[in-house]
Amino acid sequence: MKVALIGATGRIGTKITAELLKRGHSVTAIVRNPEKAPDEPNLRSVKGDVTDTDRTAALVRGHDAVISSAPFIPGISAKVLETVRKSGVKRYIAVGGAGSLKAADGKLVMDNPQIPPEWLPSIKEGAELLKLLKADSQLDWTFFSPAVNIGPGERTGKFRLGLDEVVAAPDGKSSISYDDYAIALVDELEQGKHIRKRFTIGY
Repeated sequence: MKVALIGATGRIGTKITAELLKRGHSVTAIVRNPEKAPDEPNLRSVKGDVTDTDRTAALVRGHDAVISSAPFIPGISAKVLETVRKSGVKRYIAVGGAGSLKAADGKLVMDNPQIPPEWLPSIKEGAELLKLLKADSQLDWTFFSPAVNIGPGERTGKFRLGLDEVVAAPDGKSSISYDDYAIALVDELEQGKHIRKRFTIGY
C-alpha cells in the first residue's frame, strides 16, 4: 500500500515507519523536519504541518491510507481530521491515547487522581480525537490506544488485543513496547478488523 504517515519521526512513528517498510509498503513521511527521517528505499520524506490543512491534505492525497502519530497538542485533533477529509483518503488510523480506556475499577484511566496535572491537556486531546471520530460519517477510521505504559522494549510479536478496557497482565500492569505496538498497527492496516472502532493492546 501507499501510506502517508503524519509524525513519522517521533518515538512511535519511527517504529511504525520501520514496520511498514519491513512489510513492503511505500511510505510518505509527513514531518516538520524531513532531514530527521532515515534514507530508506520506499520512503519519501516531505515537509508538512497539520495546522496547514490545505498543504498537508495535498501531500496525503492519492495514498491508500493515512496514519497519524502526531503529539496530542490541544486543538490538533480537529486539524488532523480536517486534513484527512480534504485529502479524499478514506482509510485513517490514529495512534490514540490510553486515557479514554476503562480501568479495572470501571473508571476512565484519565480520571485517576495520580496522573500529573501537566499531562492532562494531552490526555484529554486524545479523548477528544476519539469523540470526533465517533461522530464522523466520512472516514473508515481506527483509533488504536496503546497500553497505559508504552516505551522501548523487545519486539516479541506476542500481545493481546482489547476494545474499550485496559489490557493488563495478571499483576495488573498494562504495558507494550513501541515495536509490538507498531506490529499490531500495521496488522490492522493490512487486515482492517477494527474499522470505525477503537481497540487497544497489552501483554
